[in-house]
Amino acid sequence: MPHGSQSLSRAFQLIEVLSGFPNGCPLARLSELVELNKSTTHRILQALSAMGYVTHAGAAGSYRLTAKLVAVGQKALSSLNIIQVAAPFLETLNLETGETVNLSHWEADHTVLIYKLEPTRSVMRTHAYIGQQSALHCTAMGKLYLAHAAEGYVERYWANARIERLTEHTIVALDALHAELAQIRATGIAFDREENELGVSCIAAPVFDVKQRVEYAISTSLPTSRLAAQGQEALIGPIRLAARQISAELGG
Repeated sequence: MPHGSQSLSRAFQLIEVLSGFPNGCPLARLSELVELNKSTTHRILQALSAMGYVTHAGAAGSYRLTAKLVAVGQKALSSLNIIQVAAPFLETLNLETGETVNLSHWEADHTVLIYKLEPTRSVMRTHAYIGQQSALHCTAMGKLYLAHAAEGYVERYWANARIERLTEHTIVALDALHAELAQIRATGIAFDREENELGVSCIAAPVFDVKQRVEYAISTSLPTSRLAAQGQEALIGPIRLAARQISAELGG
């Protein structure tokens, strides 16, 4: 492949253009789209072909990407450490809001807290700890997992899980849960309004992976009194942004 950062940039530009032509794209059209002459475009395509990333398509003079790019992408995704990926964005969220910030993973029929940052503006701490398992129906992050679960999962969860009324605000009726899950899917935000712990509220947003699955979620937790004083809108924007940034890093 030709040397230099410009040649590398052109090669990736060609790859990105070809990704939009699964059945192949003619050389002439490719050179137009990347704004290079045919000889330069052909030279880069030959180099990519020699490395196994590009091959000739069915039509004469056309090229398409190979599955090697998929394999490389899968290796990159599998090597991602979710905490390393999410930590910078969660630290920013923590500093911006001053509140407790959480990252959880969906495992079986519960959430598992895998990362937590303590509040910067208050000495008050939540009781949550790394490794803690929580029910899905009474936590903001848990309800996100339910909202994005496969069809029929919510009913199976409800039939098999231990549905406890942890506080007077805990949802213990399936129809009420379905109504809230519909709202979560519509807004992209979930709330825990003292449903898991009296005096503590939580706002959560989903983290999407490359397959648009929700296996992780982030949230902020704070005293209900402070949430009432500042309003939830002050937190929703930063939480939503952090979740989108982490999702983008995961290909979501």
